[in-house]
Amino acid sequence: MLKDKGALPLRRRATLLMGLGAASGLAMPNLAKAQDNWPSRTINLVVGFPPGGQTDFAARIIQPGLSAALGQTVVIDNRAGAGGNLGTEMVLRARPDGYTLLAGNSSPMAINPHTFPNMTANPLELASIGLALQSSMILCVHPSVPAKNVTELAAWIKAQKGGVDYGAASAGSLSHCAMELLRARIGNPEMQSIPYRGSGPALQDFIANRFPLMFDGASVVAPFVKSGQLRAILATGAQRSPAFPDVPTAAEQGLQDFTFSAWVGLSAPKGTPDAIVQKVNAALNKALQDPAVREKITGQGDEPGGGSAADYDAMVKRDHARWGQVVKASNITVDG
Repeated sequence: MLKDKGALPLRRRATLLMGLGAASGLAMPNLAKAQDNWPSRTINLVVGFPPGGQTDFAARIIQPGLSAALGQTVVIDNRAGAGGNLGTEMVLRARPDGYTLLAGNSSPMAINPHTFPNMTANPLELASIGLALQSSMILCVHPSVPAKNVTELAAWIKAQKGGVDYGAASAGSLSHCAMELLRARIGNPEMQSIPYRGSGPALQDFIANRFPLMFDGASVVAPFVKSGQLRAILATGAQRSPAFPDVPTAAEQGLQDFTFSAWVGLSAPKGTPDAIVQKVNAALNKALQDPAVREKITGQGDEPGGGSAADYDAMVKRDHARWGQVVKASNITVDG
């Protein structure tokens, strides 16, 4: 009988297996204990945008509530760049131990994977935690435009020789994709985007009538609509925006499949234990129940989020599919 030179003696194999079993038995309780004791140190909440925008606002408004509910300090870490991709990629590469979380919005989570040809990170691999806030996108026109609703606006656009320019917060942004979806819904009239480096400079030119129409978040355009510098004619939410109770929704104006929002939610690295995800979700929901937090969110023109991790995960995946179709149909790409 030939002897297998690679085989270990039976007694030695048994000893090794017993050692492995003991090691596994020690490791699993330690892992469980680590989850039970989480969090035991500071939590890093990454924001892929500079201070001052909707995503940064959402992170800072829930930060105190998260800290109180979790019993540990939550630190905001602004990692701006590449349309939110730098922050997203940072969290995707982080250890899945619950100490690095992401406050992400609809652009890097649902749109950028389709518009950045060199993007290798996949936001859908993140572990969804929950929705922090959302707001309708509002279609605004300059007061010089005679249209008061979508039907009148479509007719006005089609009557303009040479087409119509429209503003976008940036190339491939939600405001860009929303307008391209509207263009498809009203018969694909000739329209050309003018992308900016953020809503701020775009709105300055919009108010100066350098282009006649633009989509942006309710909280972003609210001050300018209230001052009469812009006119709001459509809201994209399922219900009318609390910031614009007199502005009809897309559904009310006969636009089919045109219900969506700008949103901000929390995620964690892939592989983060579900027990930790659920703890953060519970802390987020508790923070959002604070009347002072809700008042600040609605006062900004946004709507408080909440709900389960599964609810938020479904929202991310739904918008990822929706905007992927729009990006492909409109051939939207972003260098980088």
